[in-house]
Amino acid sequence: MSSPSVPQSYPLAIRDSSLASAFGLLLRSLPYALVRFALLLGCALGGIVWMVVMIGGAVWLGSHVAQAFGWVWFIGCVAVAGWFWVALLRYALHLIECGHVAVLTELIVHGAVANGNESMFAYGRRIVIARFGEVNILFAMNMLVRGILNAFHRTLDSISELLPVPGLTAIANIITMILRAATRYMDKVIFSYNLARNDENPWRSARDGVVYYCQDARPILKTSAWIVVLEIVLSAILWLVLLIPAGAVTVMLPHAVREVGGVVTIVIAILFAWAIRAAFVKPLFLIMIMVRFHALIEHQPINEAWVARLDQISAKFRELGQKAQASFAGANAKPV
Repeated sequence: MSSPSVPQSYPLAIRDSSLASAFGLLLRSLPYALVRFALLLGCALGGIVWMVVMIGGAVWLGSHVAQAFGWVWFIGCVAVAGWFWVALLRYALHLIECGHVAVLTELIVHGAVANGNESMFAYGRRIVIARFGEVNILFAMNMLVRGILNAFHRTLDSISELLPVPGLTAIANIITMILRAATRYMDKVIFSYNLARNDENPWRSARDGVVYYCQDARPILKTSAWIVVLEIVLSAILWLVLLIPAGAVTVMLPHAVREVGGVVTIVIAILFAWAIRAAFVKPLFLIMIMVRFHALIEHQPINEAWVARLDQISAKFRELGQKAQASFAGANAKPV
């Protein structure tokens, strides 16, 4: 039985957070990556068609009606595409990613999905439906968690002390920006933590998860820093490789679009690289952070000194605690 100061007690089938281990887990959950890739590739192709409509329509209106109408058409198309991304696609990807995280959590904790009695899609769908309220909370919780972690990062005396790179002090500010970008994985890691400990109070799990992140900042940030650097390198390579097929697609587009062919080719390559990166590269790095987090906090008690420190430096952390208490009061759950 776990100590009262340790808010979770669950086994771990996988503790190795290496790139090779993460790649193995990605392969075991490959159907989720493929579904995400299919959705993103469809959106990328739809984006190319939309770009043709946007540029072609703007050129035609500018030539046959008035330049101002061309610009209105162009800006309107950009606005519609932005609305589609914010209101629909981003949320659909969030639901798929939550199902993927549920499956990965089962593999990391138990070594199999539902003891092998359920397919990963059936299990992921069941968890997302059962925890639909929590999944929606997680969608809104992302910015709250990032705000807390950014406040924590600002209190670090020297980021360079956390990283094994000689002479890093001169570029500490750049590294800080990179590490802040790495925190985008933490909302899904916290969801995984909630699933692993089977907590019905997501705000309480988020609060404990943030505290654990701060307690174990050194090893997590070391992993995160190299992940972000590797992600940038892989994304750049992807984009360069995809310039060739992007150029071939550009040649097949209408003449009005080919007039700005260089820009179009770059945008098409970015769309294709974005689809591959989001479907395969980001989940790979998310797995590395998830495994590292679970392994670090195993049997580890909450350090109340960190709770007090975060209460002092972040109003968002205090808000997280208030939401946890409110959820506890509403559900008559155990105290935080």
